[in-house]
Amino acid sequence: MNPYLAPGLVVVVLLTVAIGAYGLRFARTTSDFLVASRSVSPSWNAAAISGEYLSAASFLGVAGLVLRYGVDVLWYPVGFAAGYLALLLFVAAPLRRSGAFTLPDFCQVRLRSTALRRLATAFVLFIGCLYMLPQLQGAGLTFATLTGGSYAWGALVVAVVVTANVAFGGMRAITFVQAFQYWLKLTALAVPIIFLILQWQADGRPEVTPPPGAVFPAATTVVVQQDAVLDGVRPVKEGQELHFAAGAPVPEVSTVDAESGDDWLLPDKDGLFSTYSLILATFLGTMGLPHVLVRFYTNPDGASARRTTLVVLAMVGLFYLLPTMYGVLGRIYTPQLLMTGNTDAVVLLLPEAALGDGHLGRLLGALVTAGALAAFLSTSSGLLTSVAGVIFTDVLRPGRNGSIRDFRIATLLAASVPTGLALFVSDMDVSRVVGLAFAVAASSFCPLLVLGIWWRRLTDVGAIAGLIAGGGAAGAAVLLTVLGPPLSGWHAEVVGQPAAWTVPLAFLVMVSVSLATGRRVPPDVGATMLRLHAPEALRT
Repeated sequence: MNPYLAPGLVVVVLLTVAIGAYGLRFARTTSDFLVASRSVSPSWNAAAISGEYLSAASFLGVAGLVLRYGVDVLWYPVGFAAGYLALLLFVAAPLRRSGAFTLPDFCQVRLRSTALRRLATAFVLFIGCLYMLPQLQGAGLTFATLTGGSYAWGALVVAVVVTANVAFGGMRAITFVQAFQYWLKLTALAVPIIFLILQWQADGRPEVTPPPGAVFPAATTVVVQQDAVLDGVRPVKEGQELHFAAGAPVPEVSTVDAESGDDWLLPDKDGLFSTYSLILATFLGTMGLPHVLVRFYTNPDGASARRTTLVVLAMVGLFYLLPTMYGVLGRIYTPQLLMTGNTDAVVLLLPEAALGDGHLGRLLGALVTAGALAAFLSTSSGLLTSVAGVIFTDVLRPGRNGSIRDFRIATLLAASVPTGLALFVSDMDVSRVVGLAFAVAASSFCPLLVLGIWWRRLTDVGAIAGLIAGGGAAGAAVLLTVLGPPLSGWHAEVVGQPAAWTVPLAFLVMVSVSLATGRRVPPDVGATMLRLHAPEALRT
């Protein structure tokens, strides 16, 4: 076991707790806990948003998908980053000017509907739990992969640390924590990749997809994860150990879905429908993620929200260059992951696999693991804060009349469901699940925000109908994908990547039902739209 691993993880946890405790000194009111009293500067907020946005899917999942599927999945990092462009153009400043504390708050401000507010609350809770689940799963995977310990312990440690930080410091405390964790995550990937590229150069630049097929760079032992057939001829049993010499070809495993040879370099292998659906989900889903939107409520004004988004675009875009490189180098140095299917672990295992088990490889391995832990902690903190805020303002104490104690109770309730689920679900593909969460967000809150901010004829009935049609259809597709039987053919494509039809459905239903119920347009819509779009300087 890596001797630097445990100290590195302990240091990250202690720094997280210490920074959160420092932030606690400034958290005295419910406004501090919910939106940091709307006093966070663009630079701090941009680092905090980047810290919470770059989740387990970004830190581990993107590299794992590139390792397994190749060029075809590069739309994930592109879409994850480009989503902030749509947020900058359509949502950031008007949302801040609304004066809302949460997404359900915005619904109340814009359309004066209690029923819509309750429905929005349900979607925030669903998206928040769905997105937090893979963060805890990634923590359990990291702990089990690197220590050989229990998956449950890794998930529980992250859940406990995050819950404590949010419960005792709220938005004010986690702003400092998430800003620190962004720079830790960037460092944890940027420093090792320099040494990995130098090692690849020293090894003679081996091909990523050599014509004869992938080979093991060193003698390797692989433990079979489930009954399977190798190369279509050799049956193997779960738990069986397979030994391969250096230079031996990597066999294809019947139970692992992965691309090989030239197919790894080809885009659009799943068809244009899946590609366009993924682009829609990631590009439009960002503006519907509750834990991202809630951070814009912490800016002093709309202009600060725009500046924050612009800085986030640069910070997130820089980060996403790195996981892709880990996935590419993983084809050369960790091909055994293509046999086990545990490709999300490539970032964690690559430094020691490429650089050896000397001090350098182990130190860089510990650094990457510390960055992974920061990814779980920062994203889980943001998700938990947004969900706890909605439970506090719309479930426990409608109208924000509760105390700090009520917010802490809401935090415990918000953490209980995803933590319980994470203990029983350990084999999901992290980025795939996050992609589904983006599809639900893109099909529900994206149409609501775009039309609510830019179309004065939207009605509460139209918004409710669109949320149920688009968001409900996407949610049903998610549940069927995660819990249902395996699908094949066009059914698998339509259900597995639903955004291409659920997003247009939501917009179409919202517009058509609003036109049919035009008399329900709020009488003060003109004043509300002026409030959303007029710069603050004109109102003072």
